[in-house]
Amino acid sequence: MRALRRSLPLAAVAAAALTASAGAQQTAKPVLHGSHWMAITGKPLAATAGAMTFQRGGNAVDAACTMLAATSTMWDVLSWGGETQALIYNPRTGQVIGLNALGVAPTGATPELYRARGMPYPPEYGPLAAVTPGTPGGLMVMLAEYGTMSLADVLAPAIQMADGYPIEAQTANSIHANRERLREWPYSRGVMLPHTGEEREAPRAGEIFRQPDLARTLRQLVEAEAQALARGASRKDAIMAAYDRFYRGDIARELVRGVQEQGGLITLEDLASWRVRIEEPVWTDYRGVRVYKLTAWTQGPAMLQALNILENFDLKSMGYNSARYLHTLYQAMNLAFADRDFYYGDPYVAPEEPIRGLLSKEYARERSRLIGGERNDPTIAPGDPYPFQGGTNPFTQYLRDWNRRGQTGTGVSAPPRASRELDEAFYLGTTSIQAADAEGWVVSVTPSGGWVPAVIAGRTGIGLSQRMQSFVLDPAEGPYNVLRPGQHPRVTLTPTMALRDGKPYLSFAVQGGDSQDQNLLQFFLNVHEFGMNVQQAAEAPNMNSFQMRSSFGGHESRPGRMLLAESMPDWVRAELRRMGYELTFEERTSGPINAIFFDREHGTFWGGSSHHGEDYGIAW
Repeated sequence: MRALRRSLPLAAVAAAALTASAGAQQTAKPVLHGSHWMAITGKPLAATAGAMTFQRGGNAVDAACTMLAATSTMWDVLSWGGETQALIYNPRTGQVIGLNALGVAPTGATPELYRARGMPYPPEYGPLAAVTPGTPGGLMVMLAEYGTMSLADVLAPAIQMADGYPIEAQTANSIHANRERLREWPYSRGVMLPHTGEEREAPRAGEIFRQPDLARTLRQLVEAEAQALARGASRKDAIMAAYDRFYRGDIARELVRGVQEQGGLITLEDLASWRVRIEEPVWTDYRGVRVYKLTAWTQGPAMLQALNILENFDLKSMGYNSARYLHTLYQAMNLAFADRDFYYGDPYVAPEEPIRGLLSKEYARERSRLIGGERNDPTIAPGDPYPFQGGTNPFTQYLRDWNRRGQTGTGVSAPPRASRELDEAFYLGTTSIQAADAEGWVVSVTPSGGWVPAVIAGRTGIGLSQRMQSFVLDPAEGPYNVLRPGQHPRVTLTPTMALRDGKPYLSFAVQGGDSQDQNLLQFFLNVHEFGMNVQQAAEAPNMNSFQMRSSFGGHESRPGRMLLAESMPDWVRAELRRMGYELTFEERTSGPINAIFFDREHGTFWGGSSHHGEDYGIAW
């Protein structure tokens, strides 16, 4: 103890130095400034499509839909058969609206089906990994309800790209790296490997990449809209006529035929009965700011839980990215994510998630008392939020058994995988979209699913989602997220919006699987606690925990494992190792965060786009 006391003044000096340096951080990219509109997403070409929409008079919803269509066409870690999750600020009502366009498990997708095939979880890839497509419906409903333009206008850049665009190196090389798996599926092979028999069958960077089947599908949607308009339909009804063609018409029939031909389960009834849901998001207040997330079918509430826990600590006095600060964040995230792993699931089916108790400030205070000052706790387990909403927990036996079941839960082992492979699975998929306009519309989207390597469904050109793997088959691993037909899996996809005094303050999102809310939490604290501007916060080095159970693959948990940036000082590394952490390092750890800060003093936007990936913004 004497040695610890002697070290405290030095630690305090180091913490103060770290805090002071946080606000003076130099960035690789400049802040993006605008006063009329802002468009940010995962690829420069897709951001350009959003800018084109703004220049044609569209609002932020129109631009977000255009960027969504473009990124889906570019296979920017998603495709048209994936899922779309959005938060929308409506300046006319002052409300934040949630949009749930996540697919559901198809007919016949049961735990018994997968167990009979020797699978402890649904597979990571292939036709049996697919939930129903959500992105087409999400785009069309978002556009119809809150946009101003026609579907033809919004899809025009994507159709041009499907006819042929110069593919970027990241996607071309991902196709090349996954060529063996893509060869297994005939329609994927036909699109993704255009140079059959050559040394490199995948496209090369800069090559014109053509998707004629997808171009035809998108034109069919525009055709359905045009026919409805010719019959006298309203803009909204004409867009929904295109929706019906996708989910109930000839596109649906070809998609189902192509899926079932390759061994998948999706039926016409699955497509016809699925629907987009417009929801009320959940929120918490953190030190003068109201932070919004989609509810417990995503992992988003875990960030709100973590904020509630962290509100009980003086984070600023610990020092930015000091050992004490990182340890406190790690423990708070593990407490929140343990609850995610146990309690989160589809709110539209029983059992009902105890979201009111989970987001209770009193529950957070109780959980915060579990954070010790000296060592990582590898046994952190879910809590019991039911008393904080006046209820009784129906799953106490599963709670008691949680840690006894081991790091992969079921005890049914997936094939062992190398640490690098586990890390890659932890960060799977997704892009993000941010859009804002002078009228006050703000859109934050985290679309995903159908990343390379994806099964393409027949001649539709639609790459199918791989989101089935986020279900569990055993209720002891998460009784609210057990696979059944018609149910949404609990996903990692998590757009975020924050309001101050009832007006937009921050809009932000990131790709990266289970790391998403970890990185978004730190981004928010970087701005709100440590005074960074939006670009500094987007590029700042983050810490990631691997202690929560992965939402992908074998659902592994690795207690005590912590990712840090290579720039982390030696004294911080040494202190964290003394606390029991297993450290791993990468050059950049921010995650590809995209964000908009709303400068109320000057009436302008500040855009941030991390240098972690190929994300890009354009503003005016």
